[in-house]
Amino acid sequence: MFDVFTKARVQHVAATRCDGDAAQRVLSPQDFATAFDEITAWDGYAPTPLVALGGLAGQIGVARIDYKHEGPRFGLGSFKALGGSYAALRVLQREVSDRLGQPVQLEDIRNGLHRDACAQITLVSATDGNHGRSLAWGCQRVGAPCRIYIHAEVSEGRAAAMRDLGAEVIRIDGDYDASVRLAKDEAEANGWFVVSDTSWPGYSDPPRDVMAGYGVMTREACEALEQAPTHVFLQGGVGGLAASVAAGLRQHYGDQSPRVVIVEPDLAACLFESACRGAPTNVEIVEETIMAGLSCGEPSEMAWDILREEASDFLTIPDGIVAPTVRLLAKAVTGDPVVKAGESAVAGLAALIAARQHDDLSATLGLDAGSRVLLIGSEGVTDPDIFAAIMAGANHV
Repeated sequence: MFDVFTKARVQHVAATRCDGDAAQRVLSPQDFATAFDEITAWDGYAPTPLVALGGLAGQIGVARIDYKHEGPRFGLGSFKALGGSYAALRVLQREVSDRLGQPVQLEDIRNGLHRDACAQITLVSATDGNHGRSLAWGCQRVGAPCRIYIHAEVSEGRAAAMRDLGAEVIRIDGDYDASVRLAKDEAEANGWFVVSDTSWPGYSDPPRDVMAGYGVMTREACEALEQAPTHVFLQGGVGGLAASVAAGLRQHYGDQSPRVVIVEPDLAACLFESACRGAPTNVEIVEETIMAGLSCGEPSEMAWDILREEASDFLTIPDGIVAPTVRLLAKAVTGDPVVKAGESAVAGLAALIAARQHDDLSATLGLDAGSRVLLIGSEGVTDPDIFAAIMAGANHV
């Protein structure tokens, strides 16, 4: 069953961790609390499932695997619904307050009391799909115009989902990082407002709000778990998800916080390279990974501030083990509940399975029969055509 994982080349680098307070300073408990209070007031809010994969845990020799399945989140299919939409409200709150010369409340923006003012404020972002869908949904709810920049490899299905939510979608010839630069440049030229999950010098409030929104997911998981995990495997990307979860776990569990393992595609390993060099490091995307949401060459500096203190290990995985992991979950091969997951959702699980096929890597990561592993299943089926191709046996789409 696990032959493909046994043969997979998984690279590892141990982090040079440093003591600090980034998990409290970059994302404060109040940041998380404000986001939680707002998001849980939205229509349709419900905690997403924490699925116990007991059969798989027994097969690979760990005590527990808990998979936080974000597929049902607000009907948008991914954890990104928590971040982009919330950050959009916060941008609008700040800008409307400035224009009116008096503070306005998030609740007022959400309930449409400033809809005319919001209609004059254009929000823009670059995306591989899920972040843009969340932003488009958030803008549609409050009447703000939305422009989304996508790169050449973003599927048409994901582009159509954003158009269906009222966004103007602009496709470029370059990669994700090129779309980020274009969104930033055109926003600056036109007086628009970027809502990005990536920070850069002088731009920090929206990425902080995005990560604060993700904290809802972490809090739900912590409240559902009976005891602290020993490990959490977190997919990389620009680092926003991983940093948010790591900070949330540290704030909740303190010294009992789990060992943080970061997982990236070997085709887009900017956090891995940052760990190797001890500083935020960009990488060139030469070939797109099947894990579209993780195809990022430039780390978020704000996220890195947290990860350099909280992450213990960085791994890269090959694309070849992603589709088999999607099928393993969807077909309930190990007798666990059926989980229909997207390609980026299974990075942590794929890395965990592969690591348990090798005694040396398991020892390096501190994995054994007593390990309790938390995974963030960041997306469900966000592109039905890609999911169908994977289920039909395709390993590259």
